Amino acid sequence: MTAPVRLGDDTLGHHAARVAVPTYDRSALTPAVVHISVGSFHRSHQAVYFDELAQRGITTDWGLTGVGLHRPEMREVLTAQDALYTVVSRSSACDEARVVGVIGGYLFAPEDGSAVLDVLTDPRTRLATLTITGPAYSVDPATSPTSAIGQLVEALDRRRRAGAEPFTVLSCDNIPGNGEIARNALVSFAALRDPRLAAWIEGSVAFPSSMVDRITPKTTVADREFVEQEFGVADRWPVITEPFSQWVIEDSFCNGRPPLDEVGAQFVDDVRPYALLKTRLLNASHCALGHLGSLAEHRRTDEAVEDPVFGAYAARLMDEVSPLLPRVPGVDLPAYKRTVLERLANPMIGDDLSRLRRNASSKIPTHVLSSISEARRLGLQHGLLTLAVAGWCQHLRGVGEVGASLADDPLAGLLQPLATEGGTDPRPLLGVRSVFGDLGEDADFAVQLEQALVDIDRHGARDAVAAGLAGGRTLAA
Repeated sequence: MTAPVRLGDDTLGHHAARVAVPTYDRSALTPAVVHISVGSFHRSHQAVYFDELAQRGITTDWGLTGVGLHRPEMREVLTAQDALYTVVSRSSACDEARVVGVIGGYLFAPEDGSAVLDVLTDPRTRLATLTITGPAYSVDPATSPTSAIGQLVEALDRRRRAGAEPFTVLSCDNIPGNGEIARNALVSFAALRDPRLAAWIEGSVAFPSSMVDRITPKTTVADREFVEQEFGVADRWPVITEPFSQWVIEDSFCNGRPPLDEVGAQFVDDVRPYALLKTRLLNASHCALGHLGSLAEHRRTDEAVEDPVFGAYAARLMDEVSPLLPRVPGVDLPAYKRTVLERLANPMIGDDLSRLRRNASSKIPTHVLSSISEARRLGLQHGLLTLAVAGWCQHLRGVGEVGASLADDPLAGLLQPLATEGGTDPRPLLGVRSVFGDLGEDADFAVQLEQALVDIDRHGARDAVAAGLAGGRTLAA
């Protein structure tokens, strides 16, 4: 077998025989986009859209500069590879690989802070995109000056004082209303510095909301070996992802709008219906399978939905949620649900259930409890959703694999003792209003959740789910 060849500008001609490579002049790209927090998801998603703009010859006006927040090794890898990397979309039908070349440079913010500010204040920068995760939008006078929020505010202040146009701030984080959350974070921190700066940001900077979707597991050693063996590319940090990709963006920009709609993104007046569809169907399924599936000793999503009980559960869970969803323009709901099931069942991705359980205290309220609250308000059934909550409670009690699932959950220290104290009685846990809201005071919901917990505890998750599918039949004591 021919030895794999390292990835770099000087080897693209060699790799073109087996993978799609950039055919545009990378040196001609205008660095108009700064993405903060470059990880696997950004490299499989937003960067690919911008790369496609250049690859199709639509425009070279929207090149990327990557900014890292946590991993200096990413700088080492991308620098050694001329900022090139491989994206492989995998499915049972085929594997497709492309080398992405739209990133012109990479900076590690904790060590290259001045360079990050330089590129953000460069008048060519017209868009700053973010995947910094929810907690990073919190404003803390002590830590924010050196955070992503602090860097953006400082850069905008420099542009304001120089009389330059601001850049658009586009959050791509998987949180509802991410545009407004980003706006509030920047304006709030700016107000601590200078009320005039806060007013200028409030009135001049655009903060479009967006919804992003593409399952992208963490890159493993096996993934690197696969890329070497299958495509001959020695890439130290490739990205493995699924064929499906979606990006819905609020049409609100203050310094030019990239023509992303020409490469598959959607510009809409209101992102919320699209985000709600994804949150309450795909993300809720992730939460449910992550906890219940692992209690039944499954390890990956494809293994779980291959199990007839859990496959039926995922489908019926989405049916239970469907009456709670708004009509979404241009979306065929039955087809969308079929696509979700196909994505979950993709054996070439096999998303680890342990990943789906991480930070559950921030996911369950948005993805599952919000649907239960609405179902109760409308008098609709929610037994399968309640089982998903019970599965999470069971993990909080220390049943099944917990480990990393709770280690990085900021509320684990509060929730675990309450779950353990209550046993199969969820009432101590329901008292955490920041998680359960008004549901915590709903006595009938508490009874239903307790019964689901008892069923799981006594009979196992698989039998409890089977009973739920059979109409909530009572299991024997």
